[in-house]
Amino acid sequence: MNKVIDYRDVELHRQDLIALRHVNLSVGEGEFVYLIGKVGSGKSSLLKSLYADIPIAGGEARVLDYDLNTIRRRDIPFLRRQIGIVFQDFQLLTDRSAYANLKFVLEATGWKDKSDIEARIEEVLRGVGMLNKSYKNPHELSGGEQQRIVIARALLNHPRIILADEPTGNLDPATGEAIVNRLHDIARQGTTVIMATHNLSFVDQFPGRVIKCENHAIS
Repeated sequence: MNKVIDYRDVELHRQDLIALRHVNLSVGEGEFVYLIGKVGSGKSSLLKSLYADIPIAGGEARVLDYDLNTIRRRDIPFLRRQIGIVFQDFQLLTDRSAYANLKFVLEATGWKDKSDIEARIEEVLRGVGMLNKSYKNPHELSGGEQQRIVIARALLNHPRIILADEPTGNLDPATGEAIVNRLHDIARQGTTVIMATHNLSFVDQFPGRVIKCENHAIS
């Protein structure tokens, strides 16, 4: 199994305070990893470090083919293009349709051919069961439907890693289960998924590797 994440004795800071220290983490292609821990335990800091939003304060850190200690600013967008992010609060553009949200991302990341754009959007929307609602604006969709659009958006550029930060936090239990099940499907197809969650029942329902953030460390 190819490694997509390799952290060795990594230290992360937030606002000059230690968020995590002595982080040793190796994650392979197609793994599903739960990241659990209390609010403020460092889950989000760890996720943000993976796409170079938080710098590495110490240790060695590699994500995909990039050394995060030496990555150049101009290369960060290329790293991020290989990482899909699913947020708890959706972060969809509210003034345009679901389809237009996805089109905006593809155009912003260099897609130019109109037929390629249309085909890719149709493919990811079909994959999350939202092809028939692509014309709707976010406020016309339920929370679960919006999160499906967010997952579709995360998949657009064929990412090798999906990071999901509390993706079910604003959803009812049944809808949350459906979202987690879909993320496991994505992992089974070969994409690494790391999901931060407070909901430990998912770990029982949908087994995966569990990493706990506690006392500025992971275990």
